[in-house]
Amino acid sequence: MARPQRIVLVRHGESEGNADDTVYEREPDHALRLTATGLRQAREAGERLREQFGDERVSAYISPYRRTHETFRSFGLDPARVRVREEPRLREQDWGNWQDRDDVRLQKAYRDAYGHFFYRFAQGESGADVYDRVGAFLESLHRSFEESDHPENVLLVTHGLTMRLFCMRWFHWSVAEFESLSNPGNGETRTLLLGANGRYTLDRPFQRWRTPEPYGITG
Repeated sequence: MARPQRIVLVRHGESEGNADDTVYEREPDHALRLTATGLRQAREAGERLREQFGDERVSAYISPYRRTHETFRSFGLDPARVRVREEPRLREQDWGNWQDRDDVRLQKAYRDAYGHFFYRFAQGESGADVYDRVGAFLESLHRSFEESDHPENVLLVTHGLTMRLFCMRWFHWSVAEFESLSNPGNGETRTLLLGANGRYTLDRPFQRWRTPEPYGITG
C-alpha cells in the first residue's frame, strides 16, 4: 500500500451564487461560474499548491460543478504530474433544483434551528446524506492506495460542507463536533498530513463557532 503523504482539500473560489443568491432562480447550481474574486482566490490557492507539491505527482478528484472545474484550471498545475478524475460524490449538498431565494433563506433558518447534519432541504439532501456519499467515496479512495505507484499527493476540489463532512468521516468526529464547526472560506484549503506513526493529522482546524453539545459520552 502506498498511502499519500498529504491529502489536500480545497473549497472552490467565490461563485456567482456566493456573491448573489438570486442567481439560483435563473441558473442551475451546478452551472454557476466563478466571479473575478473567485478566479483570483483560485489562482492564489494554486500558487500555494504548486509550492507545496513541488515536483511530486498528484491524484486529483474534482466535483462535477463548473465552479470547481474552473477553480482547478486556475491552479496552473503541471498536467504531466497530475492525474485528474471527476468525482460526483464530492458535489455540493443538493438544495433542490430551481431555487426560490426567499424559500431557501427560510429553509436555511429552519436548518440552523434543526441542525445542519440532519435537516433535509425540500427535494434535496441533508448533511447526513452527503456524509453517506462521502463515506462511499472514501472507500474507493482507500482502495486506490493499494496501487504501488500511487501519487504522493491527493487533491480534492470540492465544497465547504463536503470538506467538513470528509474530515468528520475520516477522523470519526461526532455529529456534535461537526455542528460546532464553520465552513472554510472560498479558496481555502485543509491538508491531512501523514505522520511517522502512520496516522494523518489536520494541518489547521476549522473555525469553531460554538461549543459542541453532545447527547452522550460518544460526543
